[in-house]
Amino acid sequence: MSQRRRPSPPKVVAEFARYLRTETVGGMVLLGATAVALLLANSPASGAYEAVRDFKIGPSALHLDLSIGAWAKDGLLALFFFVAGLELKRELVIGELSKFKAALLPALAALGGMVIPAMVALSVAWGDPRAGDVWPIPVATDIAFALGVLALTGSGMPSSARVFLLSLAVVDDLGAIIIIAVLFTASFNFVAFGAAAVLLALYWYLQHKRIRSSWFYVPLAIAIWIAVHSSGIHATVAGVAMGLLTRVRRDPYEKESPCLRLEHRLQPWSAGFAVPAFALFAAGVPVNGEALGKLFTDRMALAVMAGLIVGKLIGIVGAALLAVRLKVAVLPEGMGWRDLGAVAMLGGVGFTVSLLIAELSLGRDDAELAKAAVLVASAAASLLAAALLVRRSRVHLRD
Repeated sequence: MSQRRRPSPPKVVAEFARYLRTETVGGMVLLGATAVALLLANSPASGAYEAVRDFKIGPSALHLDLSIGAWAKDGLLALFFFVAGLELKRELVIGELSKFKAALLPALAALGGMVIPAMVALSVAWGDPRAGDVWPIPVATDIAFALGVLALTGSGMPSSARVFLLSLAVVDDLGAIIIIAVLFTASFNFVAFGAAAVLLALYWYLQHKRIRSSWFYVPLAIAIWIAVHSSGIHATVAGVAMGLLTRVRRDPYEKESPCLRLEHRLQPWSAGFAVPAFALFAAGVPVNGEALGKLFTDRMALAVMAGLIVGKLIGIVGAALLAVRLKVAVLPEGMGWRDLGAVAMLGGVGFTVSLLIAELSLGRDDAELAKAAVLVASAAASLLAAALLVRRSRVHLRD
């Protein structure tokens, strides 16, 4: 009697993980979580939504009695930044950023895409008492969302466009991480910082000694996160620090390096759970007639939107143009200036890190308004970039 064969669970899980690794799916999951957050915050269930978001959980003895929203912001986003750190380390060692000339254009474009939006936001908000707090918000570009839009609407674009955007977004995220570490360290605990440094050194040593067991790394990662959190530095910095200390080059007996292996295993968790969970609690902004009116009259909200939509485009294209004119860099192969302009528009998709900085830099009411501005600006930048990418894709497909 023949038995019906059942599908292998590991194979199904691996296929689902591969599916989640695609940029299009990651962007769709993030967009879905944002839509749910907005619906909950603007429905009769808003009270329950806020109660869950603000409910505190965790051991108070370690000063970890945080709200669920704070756990999503400080804890789950550490996983996102760990994956970003892995990607940055890989690009720096063996990827596009390892070659000076190839790395220079996206690096300079990213720098322009951070400085100019900050200047635009500061100039629009000038005279407002919140001007000093609002300028970091439009500095960041969301990797997952931007790559998702490119994958969905730019199928005809040259492959160099994705490499350029990825390199730019990685450098951009590094700048955002530095801003978070420098600006949002309210108090500093030297003992906890010393413990974090020792634990990070231990992580590097285990990598150097080719230790692979998760029984070592999981407790160590938790201890590093607690130490960084206790030091006063924003806890997401723990993620990127570990990512940058992970070994990239594989040994002859390895199928893949620890960096690549961890990217493959953790990126689905980051894109499919950590970032959407953060968006679920961060993007729940009440939107009514009064709030919509403030978006287009409040100078802080206008500063955020101008920085993301106008500042990012001018900063990225302007810095790239200057670098090419000065002959210190060249355009990526197959890309023209109109292609670069379409990709640069994606820089205005601030989203995840911009929402995080808005929460860190502003009070509750102002943060809600700034987050609404981030959502509107990111949506506008996505739509404008999508239209430009579709147009450029058609041109490339005809050629």
